[in-house]
Amino acid sequence: MNVAAAIPQPVRLATLPRLEPGTVSAVDWHLLSEPEGRRLRELGLDEGVEVELLHRSSFLGRGPVACRIGRMTVALRRHVAAAIHVLPNPAS
Repeated sequence: MNVAAAIPQPVRLATLPRLEPGTVSAVDWHLLSEPEGRRLRELGLDEGVEVELLHRSSFLGRGPVACRIGRMTVALRRHVAAAIHVLPNPAS
């Protein structure tokens, strides 16, 4: 049995399957501009917060994504969502 295969690996929020909740495991703050990082912090997004990807824009694969952070639904630019690492919840 491959133990590494049984341990869930973090994925980027931009690639998380739709409607599958996960928990933020890390944020690459250095990939974000100062205003983008401040906005995420103001929204309460940090390690340990539960998120769920609701919708991906199909605009050339680069459009924004809609996600749920706690009880809020917010739109994030694709590169911002790509800086957020999420562990899919095992129950989902």
